[in-house]
Amino acid sequence: MNKQIYPLLIAQFLSAFADNAILFTVIAMVMHSNDLATWYVPALQSAFLVAFVILAPWVGGFADNHAKSRVLIIGNLIKALGAGLLLCKVEPLLAYCIVGMGAAIYSPAKYGILPELAGHEFLVKANSWIEGSTILAILLGMVVGAKLADYSITMALALTIALFIASAFITLFLPVHIAKAESSSSQLIEFGRQIGQFFVTPRSRFAILGASLFWASAATLRVIIVAWAPLVLMSKNATEIAQITLFLAVGIIAGSAIVPRLIPLEHLRRTRIPAYIMAVFIGVLSFTDSLLPARCELFVIGMMGGMFIVPINAALQELGQESIGSGSAVALQNFFQNLAMLASVGTYTIATAQRVDPVMAMQTLAGLLFILTFLVSMKLPKKGLQHQL
Repeated sequence: MNKQIYPLLIAQFLSAFADNAILFTVIAMVMHSNDLATWYVPALQSAFLVAFVILAPWVGGFADNHAKSRVLIIGNLIKALGAGLLLCKVEPLLAYCIVGMGAAIYSPAKYGILPELAGHEFLVKANSWIEGSTILAILLGMVVGAKLADYSITMALALTIALFIASAFITLFLPVHIAKAESSSSQLIEFGRQIGQFFVTPRSRFAILGASLFWASAATLRVIIVAWAPLVLMSKNATEIAQITLFLAVGIIAGSAIVPRLIPLEHLRRTRIPAYIMAVFIGVLSFTDSLLPARCELFVIGMMGGMFIVPINAALQELGQESIGSGSAVALQNFFQNLAMLASVGTYTIATAQRVDPVMAMQTLAGLLFILTFLVSMKLPKKGLQHQL
């Protein structure tokens, strides 16, 4: 494994830690306020996702046409700006949308730089490391962020700003390499062409739709838990909700660690099996009303999720590098997965405003995940990844 990946791992850990610390800080702000309705948390998540959808035609090309290591710095600084606006008491929906803009710029460079650093042989392993370190950062970020936010919102936001800046500094140690020359055509036209090109083959289509399905399910489950845990498990604050959610994160770390041995790129079709199991356990979770079984079920859900998404990410990066550019492929993935997340979280936001039971919402999510996994994996070849585009 190329040693140049280590600065990326550290920078990504700090950035992901701050991403989740700021999320649970915003959740704590809502829970501490008497003026904000219950639909405000999923609305915040939607505001974050809007940036990924709107900026998708530009951020992939931006990552491929410039040194990805420098694009990572820009993304982190914009996220720090959004956190600073929250600190200055700017409307949270607007400030958190700016954090989303930084994340939208950051993501194609983060995943797009991996093929440059790891190559084909170690790409799944590199994704496993990135995903594992990211989930560890999520785990620590949401617990530390929630605890600190329950104590002091100001201190929690100051911490996130410092971490975003520290991540930007460490990124300076990554190599400066530009993958391809800038296209002279309109970015919107180029983005449309890339969609058409990338949806031609079953594998690239599955990589896009499978990733979209995973992240839409994960985002919706997370916001359902914010409503479900106080109702069913009697959780009282952001810290207790974070402590429940961390079992999901630990499970994803475990799944990410073992998946390179079980699902190599040449057997991408196997990823549908953990997706089915994930759907079943979300359904089981909806019938749970005590803490220990809920923790175990969230761990299994997370582990299956990790086994589902890591090979898909690796396949998408390699297929993208061979065709439209790895950064553009990740931006394309971000467009569809965040559009799916926006649709699913937005639908849940509307349902919450209509006082839909979170248990019923969780059961509906489980059923949809099972059915859609079957649909997106249809016509997927049993073997082979190379020369698909």
